[in-house]
Amino acid sequence: MWKKNYYILYMMIEPKTLKNINDFEDKSLLIVDDDNPFRDRLARAMEKKGFVVTQAESVKKGIDSVNINKPAFAVVDLRLNDGNGLEVVKEIQKLNIQSRIIMLTGYGNIPTAVAAIKHGAIDYLSKPADADDVEKALLADPKAKAQPPENPMTADRVKWEHIHRVFELCNRNVSETARRLKMHRRTLQRILSKRSPK
Repeated sequence: MWKKNYYILYMMIEPKTLKNINDFEDKSLLIVDDDNPFRDRLARAMEKKGFVVTQAESVKKGIDSVNINKPAFAVVDLRLNDGNGLEVVKEIQKLNIQSRIIMLTGYGNIPTAVAAIKHGAIDYLSKPADADDVEKALLADPKAKAQPPENPMTADRVKWEHIHRVFELCNRNVSETARRLKMHRRTLQRILSKRSPK
């Protein structure tokens, strides 16, 4: 008898993780990212998983889309060509407080993660994010502790992503990138000429 009671109590306390999109009535997902190939790939993968996907490539188009269709789920890149993805997050939260939002960024940093969570995001993933990790983050119980990613980026890959992000932000100017990264120009050129590490 005590075993049965213990089991009932355990089931009441243990947070339940929703792992299937079919558990949700509204399956609408907005993906806001200015990296067109990445956004298209992620959109196709999420559609296969059962989400009804809308895409936007800028803060303006993301906000316009939110005002037309309040999404139940959203994946928003932090840095967009016309501004900060947090503006889209704020707009979603204003119109649909129940929406589950994931922030994406080219490289992770704690202050940005804190800002994203403060404005209503339920999780924060570094790009390139895997569709399986995005799905897990979107469907996880917000009260439960997030599961670690199955295939997290290696330290070498994180470094490579960061260098390439700074390179892009410096308009692909090698000298300016090397100066900002406090790195020798030739060393940077060698890194930029190599393929991304696994």
